[in-house]
Amino acid sequence: MTVQPLTPTPDSPRHKPVPTAPPTARKDAAPSASAPGGASPARRRRRIRENLVAYAFLTAGVLCFALFSWYPIVRGWLLGFQQVTFARPAEWVGWDNFRRLFEDPLFVTAWRNTGYFTLLALVFGFAAPFFTAVVLNELRHGRAYLRMTVYLPVMLPPIVTMLLWRWFYDPGPGLFNNALELVHLPAQQWLESENLAMVSLVLVSTWANMGTTTLIYLAALGGIPGELYEAAEIDGASIRRRLWHVTLPQMRFILMITLLLQVIGTMQVFIEPYVLTGGGPDDATVTVLLLLYRYAFIYNDFGMASAMSTVLFVVLGTFAAVYLRLTRTKG
Repeated sequence: MTVQPLTPTPDSPRHKPVPTAPPTARKDAAPSASAPGGASPARRRRRIRENLVAYAFLTAGVLCFALFSWYPIVRGWLLGFQQVTFARPAEWVGWDNFRRLFEDPLFVTAWRNTGYFTLLALVFGFAAPFFTAVVLNELRHGRAYLRMTVYLPVMLPPIVTMLLWRWFYDPGPGLFNNALELVHLPAQQWLESENLAMVSLVLVSTWANMGTTTLIYLAALGGIPGELYEAAEIDGASIRRRLWHVTLPQMRFILMITLLLQVIGTMQVFIEPYVLTGGGPDDATVTVLLLLYRYAFIYNDFGMASAMSTVLFVVLGTFAAVYLRLTRTKG
């Protein structure tokens, strides 16, 4: 008698595989809602509305920037090739304004004075904030108060600063001449002397603007790892050597950027000579922007003023391109 096995064999019906759809068929049968083709019409409409709102805000910003920034620039370029006065309509003159501009001896004087002011401003305005920041960084008490004191001139309105310094430089009751009399030194004509007028303007500009640069240097000093100074102290480095071998290399990029920004800013000096000296004595403090102001509003020659602004734009654009190149390289 033969006994049948209880375990079903593979050939039995219980072991026949149940046919299933291939994986691709299952995916095709139920498309995912997250797929782009499977998004519902309501979701697509909502996405379109969101994009339209974003593009509307972007378009408004671009139009405002073009209207208030690029349009005046382009308009100024075009005016540089026209003869524009209040008395008669504009007339196209080509490069005549630029030719007359470069033939004007006062144009050369203005650029020479601007370069001299920029050089002096870099000597005082570059070194003074740096060493002030180094001293403030080394203090352990009263740092916040002194930092606020250094930044205080930046918060004053420029015209208030100019009037304050005009009193300082006053040849009669001025602060500086009174201080000289206390030590039995002769009084000086600070704003009336050709040798002292430009230096006096640079001191005003440095005092009024060094607060911002000092805070930038303080932030950069705070980012230098303390381990570098500790290692230098262990090696017996003096304060001067730590400053030269640790601080300056770590702040090299910040120093270079602020130097370029100061060059761009000081070449646009206007309010100091306009309020304090008016360009005198004997045009010793006439700067590029002050001469541009004279061309436009005193000589009534807007074509020459626009030509001069175009030249200034090219010069400053060169420094701005160097600045952008440095920041892009650092990034």
